[in-house]
Amino acid sequence: MRTVDVGILIAPQVEFELLGEFRCNGQLVTAKNAVSIEGNRLLFNGVESDEFSFVPAADEYRFVLYDVLIGVNFHWQRRENQTFKGELRFIVENGQVRAINRLFIEDYLVSVISSEMSATSSLEFLKAHTVISRSWLYAQLHRKERVQAAVLGHETPDEVVRWYAREDHALFDLCADDHCQRYQGLTRAINPNVQAAVKATENLVLKYDGEVCDARFSKCCGGATERFSACWEDVDYEYLQAFRDTPHKEPLPLLETEEGARAWIESTPDAFCSSVAPEVLSQVLNNYDRETNDFYRWQVEYSQEELSRLVAERSGIDFGLIEELQPVERGASGRLVKLRIVGSRAVRVVGKELEIRRWLSPTHLYSSAFVVDKIERQGTICFLFKGAGWGHGVGLCQIGAAVMGERGCSYEDILRHYYPGAVLAPVD
Repeated sequence: MRTVDVGILIAPQVEFELLGEFRCNGQLVTAKNAVSIEGNRLLFNGVESDEFSFVPAADEYRFVLYDVLIGVNFHWQRRENQTFKGELRFIVENGQVRAINRLFIEDYLVSVISSEMSATSSLEFLKAHTVISRSWLYAQLHRKERVQAAVLGHETPDEVVRWYAREDHALFDLCADDHCQRYQGLTRAINPNVQAAVKATENLVLKYDGEVCDARFSKCCGGATERFSACWEDVDYEYLQAFRDTPHKEPLPLLETEEGARAWIESTPDAFCSSVAPEVLSQVLNNYDRETNDFYRWQVEYSQEELSRLVAERSGIDFGLIEELQPVERGASGRLVKLRIVGSRAVRVVGKELEIRRWLSPTHLYSSAFVVDKIERQGTICFLFKGAGWGHGVGLCQIGAAVMGERGCSYEDILRHYYPGAVLAPVD
């Protein structure tokens, strides 16, 4: 069975606890310990090294990492203690201690499915997500051999266009947070349905023209999925299309125009993911995801001064007082691909969707599918954002897929809906 290296935590010192017997450099080690950095070397129990590996003496042994940061730069960011299975490795990364978990891919997936959503979701939804998480992982492992850049795009005096790749982890395969896939070890409740979903789909991936699909997914598409090129490099895949998230995929209205995007975003068209029923959301979302329930449609408001300070801080550009936010380009789902920011001291076009979301929020704006109204409240100029969806909207919509599962759709139905033309096949 193939293993994967997952980067969990980086800090000047990492505290951990071994629940059972582990071997390090041929010696048995147990109990609570810490690895710190000394110069550019790791220090453990008075011994210096470039790397320490703790291998469990039996499969049932576990280890705990303390103060793991999750939801990095998102509004649910927090720290928690997490329990893992498999091997624990420590290496030096950028003058700090990096903790890495090496484990079998199928064991990794059991945790991902429990971390990305609630383990109480319907079995068919869990199966569908297992397949796409496995597909995404193998696609990234294949891409990693070809691309190492973390931030791609271009920058000129007039325009900043960036998108973020997931191949930037040179010292391990992928990270444990939303940047890649959520992986929180055994911390989230893992019920028999999760184990059953991974077992029932063992080694199955989505393929298109013989290649493993880069099966992207987001929390809520807002009623319309998006093309790959609106969020990342200027290529598109037949299995990642823009369409209405409805049973029969009614034609999308023209959302690339400002008139069409505003009409869509300011309405609540029916879609799989338009459900806000607590019993559905509680099955899909973990506790920290449910700190908000405005996934399908949302609003955010800033005063002109607040927005100006925020954009300067997040972009590193002194725009002065922000005067206008002007849409330049929208994708098929109405998501902004490029936005012109007009300030009293500078004007700049920013893209793509994630960079727009980064500049316009202390963490990340829910999505780039928004329209902006400049209004006045008690003599103060404000910018009111009205938006749709949570995330980039490419590929599977997690809330929409969960609703499909609740309505009796099979996992094959869910995969056909969100990845048209892709087929289930064993991984090579």
